[in-house]
Amino acid sequence: MRSWTACRLSSPPPEVVTVDENRTSPRVVIAEDESIIRLDLRELLEEEGYAVVGETGRGDEAIDLVRELVPDLVILDVKMPGLDGMSAARLITSERLAAVLILTAFSQRDLVEQARDAGALAYLVKPFQKTELLPAIELALARHSELTSLERHVEDLEGRLEARKLIDRAKGRLMDEHGLDEQTAWRFIQTRAMNERVKIAEIARRVIEGELTP
Repeated sequence: MRSWTACRLSSPPPEVVTVDENRTSPRVVIAEDESIIRLDLRELLEEEGYAVVGETGRGDEAIDLVRELVPDLVILDVKMPGLDGMSAARLITSERLAAVLILTAFSQRDLVEQARDAGALAYLVKPFQKTELLPAIELALARHSELTSLERHVEDLEGRLEARKLIDRAKGRLMDEHGLDEQTAWRFIQTRAMNERVKIAEIARRVIEGELTP
């Protein structure tokens, strides 16, 4: 069992770690202002095959590292200089940059709720053991994957719906202004898209704006 003393040290410059680009291990950024805990976290993660690609003791630098390195997971301590972990989590999750695991020395319900509201996908109270850390990481990664997959699906559906609306409007214009029946209007749009090698929605938009006519 690993344990730590509450020894807050001054934050060194953020560290970017060079790793093999061909590795498929989950990439992790650690943001924790207690250097002892940061070192232990790195050792634990690397022992389990995770690639620690960046470290910092400041919340504001954590945002920069995540945007630069695009990790799979960022581990954020709640209390850090520059920007607290909750605020950093909100920024990271609002842009869907990475899965977020929050670390804290406190376990009050209000902090748990704040972490959830900030978009953290897992929450761990210090001190913790390796057997607690790894499941929390896997949970955060799995939830992040589910959320991003769902968002892509929703975006795809919304895109299809918007395209369908454009096509219907374009067909309506061709029918009303050029006397085409619906099948002929659709064939015109489809043929132009194939000939120009562009999306059907783009042809529909140009028909609506009057750029294309039969």
